Amino acid sequence: MPLKICPSGHQLHKSSDCPTCPICEEEHKPSSGFLAEIAAPARRALASKNISTLLELAKFTENEIAALHGMGPNAMGRLKDALNKDGLTFSFR
Repeated sequence: MPLKICPSGHQLHKSSDCPTCPICEEEHKPSSGFLAEIAAPARRALASKNISTLLELAKFTENEIAALHGMGPNAMGRLKDALNKDGLTFSFR
């Protein structure tokens, strides 16, 4: 596998052309809260819409979030659970 260097300077051997650095992903993984409960692709999907809180998440419909690249059924279930725990739901616009 070829040696690759991410923009943060991490050196890693990676066979794919995916630009995601696993070292950076681990460093940026939240240690608590609803974002800590979902996988990195789902976190990146939410970040692409500037969603970092449950109140921000609740402004979107379930279909809008489910349609994001990287958002799978497991993440959707965890997001619904997190919203419910805080007395929130996805938008019904």
